[in-house]
Amino acid sequence: MFFEKNILIGISGGIAVYKIAELVRAFKKNGANVRIVMTHSATRFVSPLTFETLSEHDVLTDLFPEGYSRQTAHIDWARWADIFIIAPATLNTIGKIASGIADNALTTTVMAATIPVVFCPAMNKAMYANSLYKENEQKLLEHGYSIVSPGVGELACGELGEGRLADVQSILDTARLILFGTNELKGKKVLVTAGPTEEPLDPVRFLTNRSSGKMGFALAEQAKIRGADVTLVSGPTQLLPFSNINHVTVRTAQQMHDSVFNLLPEMDVLIMAAAVSDYRPDNISAQKLKKADQTHTIDLTLNPDILHKAGLSKGNRIHVGFSVETQNELEHSMNKLQHKKCDIIVINNPLEKDAGFQVDTNKVTILDKKGAKESLPVMSKNDVANVVIDKIIQLFTKS
Repeated sequence: MFFEKNILIGISGGIAVYKIAELVRAFKKNGANVRIVMTHSATRFVSPLTFETLSEHDVLTDLFPEGYSRQTAHIDWARWADIFIIAPATLNTIGKIASGIADNALTTTVMAATIPVVFCPAMNKAMYANSLYKENEQKLLEHGYSIVSPGVGELACGELGEGRLADVQSILDTARLILFGTNELKGKKVLVTAGPTEEPLDPVRFLTNRSSGKMGFALAEQAKIRGADVTLVSGPTQLLPFSNINHVTVRTAQQMHDSVFNLLPEMDVLIMAAAVSDYRPDNISAQKLKKADQTHTIDLTLNPDILHKAGLSKGNRIHVGFSVETQNELEHSMNKLQHKKCDIIVINNPLEKDAGFQVDTNKVTILDKKGAKESLPVMSKNDVANVVIDKIIQLFTKS
């Protein structure tokens, strides 16, 4: 995700310093090179040795570090980085930078930076609400810096409120958007469905499928990175959506149907990656069904076909369908593409190794309505999503 990108993290002195160890690990796990610059206050919370071990680089704590061959470390580090993330960013550090004060290694490096700089504030709720702080935050925004807003919850002082450091995933998503974001889909509204649906039998049982939602979530992320306004409608999953995506959660096929058609009229693109249950029980028991000696028969009713119905009022909207097949994949999928009026259909066979449900990879073939076929090798679902979004952009370009 951040392969060979150079991430500089500036750590100022707040209790949230301990969370930055996880942030460093997350960047490293995703292929980034990481360096750290700390204020002296920050070192009171966590030793520089911790971050040297995690980053595999020396930590910069002084403007004139001993043993450094030149006395311009702050310049060298600012030039090395692709992005500079200040986390946690205290009221004091934000106030200094907003006022043009450079009196330590961190603030001086920020002043030398010509790369994107992202502040992740963390402080007590009263400090965060202070009007002087708000003025300083606004000054940073006006000067082109970015802010990852803090979360709401329990603070170190025991109070509840806004001011806790944003979660690691939000910081990663912001960095990814800044480093890789484009405007190719700017102004376009994209609706993505993802995950399974669940059809209740009784208060404790339901019918479902093996979908994890990973493919749909990856598509939503890639559409957002390309500049689209993205809404993700998902069934039950364990996944967190990419930051700044409108996320609508549903359970049943009917609920997904209703959500999709409430949103669809304003959309430019529909990507139906959800594994929607074809059937639902005819009757839902109000009480748990008891086990009996004899077999039990469940009558099923057909669920609405969301993609087919959407195709009836398609207009100029781009429709992308997904086809899970275990035999005669091309024949069945081409029939689906034509019957459901898709522009593109993505085929995968869950019986193939490293493809299908509950894995991070997929092996797909992509068909379009003109008969073109592209078979992709096994690749990450994120890479598959990239290819699909590329094809959507090409359709807009040709229209």
